[in-house]
Amino acid sequence: MQKIFSSLLFLLTLSIPSFSQESLLRIKIADNQRFLVTEDGSPFFWMADTAWELFHRCDDEEIDYYLNKRAEQGFNVIQAVALAEIDGLNSPNAFGETPLFENDPTQPNPRYFDYIAKVLKKAEAKGLYVALLPTWGDKVFKKGWGVGPEVFNVENAEVFGRWIGNRFKDFTNVIWVIGGDRNPRENSTDIDIWRAMAKGIASQTGGNENTLMTFHPQPTAPGGSSNWFHQDKWLDFNMHQTGHCPNQATYKKITHDYNLIPIKPTIDGEPLYEDHPNCFKPEELGHSIPEDIRRIMYWNVFAGAFGQSYGCHAVWQMFTPEREGINFPLRPWKVALDLPMASQVQHLKNLMLSRPFLTRIPDQNMVVDKQEDDESYVIATRDQEGSYAMIYIPTGKTVTLNTSIMKSKTLKCSWYDPRTGAWTDAGFVSSSPSFTYTAPSSGGKGHDWVMVLDAI
Repeated sequence: MQKIFSSLLFLLTLSIPSFSQESLLRIKIADNQRFLVTEDGSPFFWMADTAWELFHRCDDEEIDYYLNKRAEQGFNVIQAVALAEIDGLNSPNAFGETPLFENDPTQPNPRYFDYIAKVLKKAEAKGLYVALLPTWGDKVFKKGWGVGPEVFNVENAEVFGRWIGNRFKDFTNVIWVIGGDRNPRENSTDIDIWRAMAKGIASQTGGNENTLMTFHPQPTAPGGSSNWFHQDKWLDFNMHQTGHCPNQATYKKITHDYNLIPIKPTIDGEPLYEDHPNCFKPEELGHSIPEDIRRIMYWNVFAGAFGQSYGCHAVWQMFTPEREGINFPLRPWKVALDLPMASQVQHLKNLMLSRPFLTRIPDQNMVVDKQEDDESYVIATRDQEGSYAMIYIPTGKTVTLNTSIMKSKTLKCSWYDPRTGAWTDAGFVSSSPSFTYTAPSSGGKGHDWVMVLDAI
């Protein structure tokens, strides 16, 4: 009887639209295939927070607290999962609902997904988009961690994709993320399962014209999602996970995707998290610090990413002392919402939107100095016509730049502080194949600055 009832609910909810009264403009790919824009053509800089357990662990009060705080801090995307990681199939949400009847992807529980719809509307009211993962990857395969269970195959993945795609097709603030912290295994059906799920969603949402879709992998090389799906039409932009170690040359992964054909936008969807035990060895390396996170974020964006995701170790799992903690969270999630980088990430977004956004390109030819792939690596980006350039200096050192590409002989110099968002006027210089600049402070890591050059 339960199976018959749930099957009837499944068929019924396929025909029920989910309208949002005051919709946000949909996000689409810019004409140059490098960036995201809203439907009216305005630049959209992706500034996301990872709240993977948002739907699964939070009640109404917690949802409101979280969304209000992140909106105030300048975030515009929230990354969250429907079939969540921490026993997301068998451990009910705050209202006693589990997502699937009998753990069967062809029998979704409408009440569980009605709550997700409620959260999507709340996010929309705050101007927030939601990067929605239909499932965490352990529901396809556990691979040594996660509790699963493994419930997906090619056939039911497409059925579930059709159902969830139809359920949320009318929400203009949804961006779809297939995957969930797993890389497809060789000699398996994993790739076919993810493609089937993407196909099911696209069949209900109108495909590339009306919705964006990507894939969330584990850390891997040389690319991320591009390693398996770059040629797939459903993959609108590439996503990386660069992992939770501070000593990764993340700009190499962004550069790899940036140079692929066909051109697709690329982003780091899961970098080093704030308060995360570095490389899962807190007794050896301690927890992540803001200067390491800042460096990775500026590297990624200056290398050509269209935006940047942020994460906090306590927040993604919505940790409280009463809840199971994963990998040594240091503090409750509400306290962790106010950690330093949660406020500093908006300075990156504000900087990139302060100049023409859609004509920006990476340009390492501007950096004359010989460099090593370490924490002192200087990275440059500029307008393709040379109207401005930005150079990120992670360690406050003296750098030599080639500014002859700039469109005027006189350049206005400014220093931008990534910790505070403050600007400092540094006067005027003449463009040159070799000119030396010294950052306002020195002393190594933590003394990071952005030199901004504007053609006059």
